Amino acid sequence: MTVSISTHVLDTAEGRPAEGVRVEVWRTDELLAADETDTEGRITRLVDNLEPGTYSLAFIPPSPFFTRVELQVELVEGHHHIPLLVSPYGCATYRGS
Repeated sequence: MTVSISTHVLDTAEGRPAEGVRVEVWRTDELLAADETDTEGRITRLVDNLEPGTYSLAFIPPSPFFTRVELQVELVEGHHHIPLLVSPYGCATYRGS
């Protein structure tokens, strides 16, 4: 049983992908992976081969208000796409496919 994660970040204020956003994957207080979004705002394989369980994703977006957006998620076996929509004063996420 393995878990993998991908993500993308969209800058909804600019109406385009957010390039260069650092995204980190944590389990408790251990940093497991980190990467930055590409020119399309994507990280295709943020991490592979995790055990199912509870993880935190931390996004450091280009926002004057949100300096860190952290999500705690319970991941089961399979691939999970976890995107972030961000603007200077608002953000949202959802479970992607």
